[in-house]
Amino acid sequence: MTLFVEQLLNGLQLGVMLFLMAAGLTLIFGIMGVINLAHGSIYMVGAYVGCYVFLQTGSFLTGFAAAIAGAAVTGILIEFVVIRRLYQRDHLDQVLATFALILLFNQGVTMVFGLQPLFVAMPSFLSGSVELFGGLIYPVYRLAIIAVGLLVALGLYLLINHTRIGMLVRAGSTNREMVRALGVRVGLLYTLVFGLGALLAGLAGFMAGPILAVQVGMGEQILITTFVVVVIGGVGSIRGAFVASLLVGVVDTLLRSYLPGLLRQVMVGPEADALGAGISSMGIYLIMAIVLLIRPKGLFPAHG
Repeated sequence: MTLFVEQLLNGLQLGVMLFLMAAGLTLIFGIMGVINLAHGSIYMVGAYVGCYVFLQTGSFLTGFAAAIAGAAVTGILIEFVVIRRLYQRDHLDQVLATFALILLFNQGVTMVFGLQPLFVAMPSFLSGSVELFGGLIYPVYRLAIIAVGLLVALGLYLLINHTRIGMLVRAGSTNREMVRALGVRVGLLYTLVFGLGALLAGLAGFMAGPILAVQVGMGEQILITTFVVVVIGGVGSIRGAFVASLLVGVVDTLLRSYLPGLLRQVMVGPEADALGAGISSMGIYLIMAIVLLIRPKGLFPAHG
């Protein structure tokens, strides 16, 4: 039972990391109608900038500030230089342009930081483990990631549903021409939304640093899973992104942890491990297919 709860917490931690990525991506796609493949590159930029500053200064909080600032500025520059020229273009042009940005960012990061991954230690005040219940020992840093993710989810809920900016965001996602006709500076609104999405991606990248190796191409690895989350939750829906992120994180973690062992009960060890690994990697895509069959617009297609 203790092991199951530990894996459940691991799934929750993965889920909130995915939510930080998916929230920005679903806002950008749902409101601007732009498919931004470079979202994973912003995640990588946040990880590299934050972790590099952390290594140079020894201050986790300084690295944290540098990560979200660097990612937000990068996102705003991308929107200003590239994305705003794509709003009236079809999705194929958006895919090609943002894919080109992936190549540019990967090469740029390689030129600045090299091909060797950056390895970052846990910050001292978040290192170690705590006993939760029933003898379960769990890392403090992973609990901190869960807490940050839940706080961000609460903050986004309040921003989208209880502020004037949130009202404009929701209106812009349903009828942007009407919002423009009412005198709202839609271009500025789009830039702010893109910057917020980039900030969240950079936050996710930095917090993943002490758990994963910070390396070139790390953004593409999480981007595909993030798109799965957005599709399952419903495009443009923060609530959908949150629920789908937790669902995908928990299911993916539990499948990888338990499915090979279950298959060993009826199959030879190596074959069970190979089949279990294959099915586990397909699990989230099977969930996506089932959700789309039942609810083609996702679990929560309504915005919010």
